[in-house]
Amino acid sequence: MEFTGSSYKGGMKDGRMHGEGEYTFANATKYVGEMKDGMFHGKGEMIFVSGSKYEATWENGIAKQGSLTFADGLKYEENNWDYCTVNDRRFYSERCNGFRPAGESQLSNIHPPPAIPVGCYDCADGFYDPKTRVITSYSGTYLRRADNSEHEWIVTTCRKG
Repeated sequence: MEFTGSSYKGGMKDGRMHGEGEYTFANATKYVGEMKDGMFHGKGEMIFVSGSKYEATWENGIAKQGSLTFADGLKYEENNWDYCTVNDRRFYSERCNGFRPAGESQLSNIHPPPAIPVGCYDCADGFYDPKTRVITSYSGTYLRRADNSEHEWIVTTCRKG
């Protein structure tokens, strides 16, 4: 683990992760839950740096059944997904709390919207710097590097600072 930048706290058996534990990846994403023979196995949750959470039942390192909850509380539904459709483009916070008064447009799911650094874009889960192609959370934590398709989508769709 020291070579990959990850860490582990929890039960061990025969030199492998076993029982309850917390595995932290190099990017600060965490798995908290049951382990068996060095793999995620049983009930556990993946907690992402963005604040989103994936709760699942794992078998030999593979998620077999689970649910994703975004940082703002929106639960993803594979069937009957009715959020952000062609007919309803409201932010999740608008669905929960209603629209803002006339003249107080809501530009992001967070109100008031965070100030966008000069030359960067607000891409819903943080800021994107097109020069480095890095997306950081609003608090400045590294989230990911954008591939070509995400880069194109962000620079043609998102608000620029």
